[in-house]
Formats: sequence, structure tokens, C-alpha cells
Amino acid sequence: MERKQFALGDIVEMKKPHPCGVNAWKVIRMGADIRIKCTGCEHSVLIPRLEFEKKMKKVLGVAN
Repeated sequence: MERKQFALGDIVEMKKPHPCGVNAWKVIRMGADIRIKCTGCEHSVLIPRLEFEKKMKKVLGVAN
């Protein structure tokens, strides 16, 4: 399986939307774990990299 490409600051779409209704997340920390922040309500979540790569659909916006 090919690894998904994403970088710090990218806006990504996950398979399931956040309970606030928004499905866009910003990558704010990378390492063995990935921290993402909801672009709607600003809630942040820390998840393992492998789980993140399984749940991520695509990159919506590239970091500046």
C-alpha cells in the first residue's frame, strides 16, 4: 500500500465528519502521532500515524 502524502499545515478530509458537521482538519503536529485540528470548532485530536493514514481521504489544501 502506498503511503499518503501530507505535510504540516495541510488541510485534510477525513472519512467521517466531526460532530460539529465540518469534515476539514488542519495538520498541526507530525511525528509517530498526528495532531489535527477541526477547522470548524477548533477541537484538536491526537491519533497514531497509521490510524490517521487509514482514516484520511485526501488533502484539500496545501500549506503556504
